[in-house]
Amino acid sequence: MFIRGIPLILACLAAYGQTFEAASIKPATPSGKKANAASQKGGPGTADPGLFTCRNCSLSQIMEDAYEIRGYDFSGPGWLEITRFDFMAKVPAGATREEFQTMLRNLLAERFKLALHREKRPMPVVELTVAKNGPRFKEGVPGDAPPDDGPAGKLKRDADGFPILPPGTGVAMVPGHGRMRLENQPIELLISVLSSQLDSPVIDATGLTGTYDLEVSWAWDKDAPGGAIPASATALIGAVQSQLGLKLERKKGEAEVLIVDYTEKVPTEN
Repeated sequence: MFIRGIPLILACLAAYGQTFEAASIKPATPSGKKANAASQKGGPGTADPGLFTCRNCSLSQIMEDAYEIRGYDFSGPGWLEITRFDFMAKVPAGATREEFQTMLRNLLAERFKLALHREKRPMPVVELTVAKNGPRFKEGVPGDAPPDDGPAGKLKRDADGFPILPPGTGVAMVPGHGRMRLENQPIELLISVLSSQLDSPVIDATGLTGTYDLEVSWAWDKDAPGGAIPASATALIGAVQSQLGLKLERKKGEAEVLIVDYTEKVPTEN
């Protein structure tokens, strides 16, 4: 957690020592039809946890991994999404996802002199509350973590067209169908997933403080014309209420935004 108004570079420096074993950042040299195509692989939780690469990636893409930002909660100069780099980093054995993110933050602070702060700004939000008849899911039961079967291949679908999720917590999307399952997880994780799927900050007003088991599936017309609210988002809002007993309502509010105070365009040498 970062303190509002204090440049986040200070938080990076406070975590000094959590660094990659080696890291390289070079200007990308894209060409041809795939000039804007990025390729990201590796890091904790993947098939290659010891080597992270992001080729032809913008700085904003790396920041998405480091700070878990989305388009609506980030403000910075336009070149952050345009200028491309090749990133490669050797990750210490056994590093967690959280430690990996700290290493990325430290790398950006060191090589780009990146300094940021968070502040709340008025914007449209989605408020999550408990619907009239209460939640339709149960508190989670602690148990052994499901086995790690490695990276998933092509997702199979059930008879209704929904993706079949492996045991544990996960989200999967296929054209026209989505499914989410949380096992013994706090509402904060549901909030994070909903924010990502709805591309909007979701405010927790449920008052639910435990950990829960829940599953929700939603379907939409994948060929429906685009609009201000995508068909998939409308379907998800309805499914959350009918299947989980939670209500999502759009309203005016405020949400925390990550503000870039300073960054250099050219990284220091490797």
